[in-house]
Amino acid sequence: MKSELSKNYSELTEFVLLGFRRSPEIQIQLFALLFIYIVIVVGNISMIVAIKIDLRLHTPMYFFLRNLSYLDLCYSTVIAPKTLADFLFKEKKISYNGCVTQFFFFALFAGTECFLLAVMAYDRFSAICSPFLYTVRMSPQTCVPLVIGSYISGCINSMIQTGFTFSLCFCGENRLGHFFCDVPALIKISCSDTFVNEIVLFVLSALIIVTTTTVILVSYAYILSTVLKIPSTQGKSKTFSTCSSHITAVSLFYGTLFFMYAQAGAISSPEKNKIITVFYTLIIPMLNPLIYSLRNREVKNALKRILLRISF
Repeated sequence: MKSELSKNYSELTEFVLLGFRRSPEIQIQLFALLFIYIVIVVGNISMIVAIKIDLRLHTPMYFFLRNLSYLDLCYSTVIAPKTLADFLFKEKKISYNGCVTQFFFFALFAGTECFLLAVMAYDRFSAICSPFLYTVRMSPQTCVPLVIGSYISGCINSMIQTGFTFSLCFCGENRLGHFFCDVPALIKISCSDTFVNEIVLFVLSALIIVTTTTVILVSYAYILSTVLKIPSTQGKSKTFSTCSSHITAVSLFYGTLFFMYAQAGAISSPEKNKIITVFYTLIIPMLNPLIYSLRNREVKNALKRILLRISF
């Protein structure tokens, strides 16, 4: 029996991505996805370029924001181009190695973003609660290792997830009920005992979410305490406004991750998972540049200066 399973497993060279149900509105879906991805690319590249070029934005907060835009661009690009191509073909196939690669990089960039959002919360805590020590605490010698540490943590998570997931046997079943290679869909079609994999998925997801949200919540608890001590209402509003974009981004990202991976029954609801996945793989990377630019005068002014420089 084991040799038969190994044989079937070794013969599996590709997966078929069932994706979304085909409907008469497929042209509308294709146009919507293409539009969203164009906005993601233009928005995030604009943020990266503006922060890189404008010397006024060479601060720790914008250094982290530039990395956030890079991560949003990367993990949406791991998914969107392949999904767009699949709209054009009846058979939506991805090679086994392609599936491994897609999942690894998606888990890498999405996991890294969790840690980076926690680092950004610590940055806001340092700026508001210890303004006189801010330049010392958040020097380049501190900021760069924090970002590198986020990538290393995301990479460790990705390697563990990828190793456990693709050690499963699939027994010839290669139809994934998803539009990209993700853990719940792969576990669902496996013929192996997936109990350990489901536990690993839950524990890793919960560990990342709990540790990073703890940093975020503690940071904002201190920030709120500091803001409440400011005597003027205008001062309170101005100080807290520097955190509003980050709070919005954190709420959107962590909320969808929790509903996707860290709750009971996450693997048994494929249609719900697809909708949630679209939100955090495409909608959030599209919204983040808008959230950080529309609410930030410095970023808006930097983008205007770049546009004026290009036009002339």
